[in-house]
Amino acid sequence: MFYGAMVWDPWLIVAQIVCLQCLYYLTLGVFLSFLVGTHVSHMSLVYFFDFATITSSTVVGWCVIASFLFSSVAGAGYMIYLIERANKCLDFSATLYIIHLFICLVYGGWPSSVTWWVVNGTGVAVMALLGEYLCIKREQREIPTRYRSNI
Repeated sequence: MFYGAMVWDPWLIVAQIVCLQCLYYLTLGVFLSFLVGTHVSHMSLVYFFDFATITSSTVVGWCVIASFLFSSVAGAGYMIYLIERANKCLDFSATLYIIHLFICLVYGGWPSSVTWWVVNGTGVAVMALLGEYLCIKREQREIPTRYRSNI
């Protein structure tokens, strides 16, 4: 990608948001199925969107917390390929978690658990900071050339 003056393309931004959101929930589902699925009899959307499942008082709650945090790390990895710019990582991370908050509001009401806010605040921070770091590393890579000089 050439980094210069970019044209504002709202359809590209919406497509990036939708792709990032879908990949985040897909990854969260994989982590939840491996970590939580071994402890419960059946999986449901409760573990995705109900704030009461994010608790530090049970083993299942800790598995849900770990799933959310691992998904935020994976989301930072997705931003390298979807977003590609370090200065946009905070915007896309915040957008992802704001959309998640709205879905949680519709599904189970206002999250009144402090643990839910801490986990999601940590998740947005990890995703934004790690995504920025990884995108900066990618932007600073040396451009490969066809011929190398021995100077």
